[in-house]
Amino acid sequence: MFHSPRGEAEAPSSSLSPLSPPSATAPAQPAANAGPAAARFDWQGLWMRLLPPLLGLALAIGLWGLFTQKGGAFPTPGQTWASALQLFAEPFYSKGPNDQGIGWNILASLQRVALGFGLAAAVGIPLGFVIGRFEFIGRMLSPLISLLKPVSPLAWLPIGLLVFKSANPAAIWTLFICSIWPMVVNTAVGVQRVPQDYLNVARVLRLSEWKLITQIYLPAILPYVLTGVRLSVGTAWLVIVAAEMLTGGVGIGFWVWDEWNNLNVAHIIIAIFVIGIVGMALEQALVSLAERFSFTE
Repeated sequence: MFHSPRGEAEAPSSSLSPLSPPSATAPAQPAANAGPAAARFDWQGLWMRLLPPLLGLALAIGLWGLFTQKGGAFPTPGQTWASALQLFAEPFYSKGPNDQGIGWNILASLQRVALGFGLAAAVGIPLGFVIGRFEFIGRMLSPLISLLKPVSPLAWLPIGLLVFKSANPAAIWTLFICSIWPMVVNTAVGVQRVPQDYLNVARVLRLSEWKLITQIYLPAILPYVLTGVRLSVGTAWLVIVAAEMLTGGVGIGFWVWDEWNNLNVAHIIIAIFVIGIVGMALEQALVSLAERFSFTE
């Protein structure tokens, strides 16, 4: 059976279990504090959610300003903020292929991530299902996956350049190979953890293989699949910056490297914040999607 290390396959927080009918002996009780008290806004909860992040951000900016107050090559927070206002005043200008606004570079990187990640999902999710469903195939492919999964994604970039003879397909190939493993592993683990009772019921009902997949396996493994998707898209966005630094062209990674060649450190710091914000937005979007499709006990 294909088994994944616990640290590699992140199990979702919810589990799949049959829904039990509501108890007839426990009638619903009216809310004790219904009325104006129930409509009272939880200001304390909102304050506790906002205050710690704001304090952490203020502390980081304060330390940054403290270490840069004597000047030097590293810009101060004020100088970086002024550069950001100027940079985002016209994010989509274009003065040729090597002189474009940061907005075009972000969109180019997102396009590469979408292509590489989409190809990885199209291959990795079915492959993970087959590995988890059929023990023989799982035993056959498990050593190969264990061998290739720890390889650095950038080690695959020269192979892509050799095969595709072009930087853009090579970068997409690198994203594909780094994104596929979390989806393969999590999908396979999800298939292996389908409760045996469900499979016994399906065997008694003599469900076809198609109905077994769509009515038993798919609802059960969906949280695992979404967990793998979330890990994969985070890895892809992490790798694209390094890949674009090496391949050049248009993209946020190439933009960072080009700003370094121009010794524009303020723009590099801005790019770091932009990369983090975009990655956080992708992560949060997939977390919200996973929560919508999670199953409760």
